[in-house]
Amino acid sequence: MKSPNSVVKMLSYLCTMETISWHDFEKVELRVGTILEAADFPEARKPAYKVKVDFGPYGIKWSSAQITKHYTKEQLIGRQIVGVINFPKKQIATFMSEFLVTGFADANGDIVLAAVEHRVPNGSKLI
Repeated sequence: MKSPNSVVKMLSYLCTMETISWHDFEKVELRVGTILEAADFPEARKPAYKVKVDFGPYGIKWSSAQITKHYTKEQLIGRQIVGVINFPKKQIATFMSEFLVTGFADANGDIVLAAVEHRVPNGSKLI
């Protein structure tokens, strides 16, 4: 069993975060897009889909998303999501991911998508 002091130190470490400036935040292109297609991605190490998303004036982009626990491919079509579109492309197995799908881990570590409550134009920036 861990001592109370070691638990407090661990919690303190887990709860610390780096402060960023507003200027730093503005650099992150968190944009809304609509999922057009979702396909299985059997080559991925962890269960995932390939998703094709329309970001309006920023174009149509593909990404990999580990969201198979909460969503079927059919449920994803037409859904608006939030993505980071200004990260460099990333090779994932045999696939080139063009943006980062955002979400939150549930109590089991499975990803729940970050999404918008009401429809907004594709490409809208989170502000």
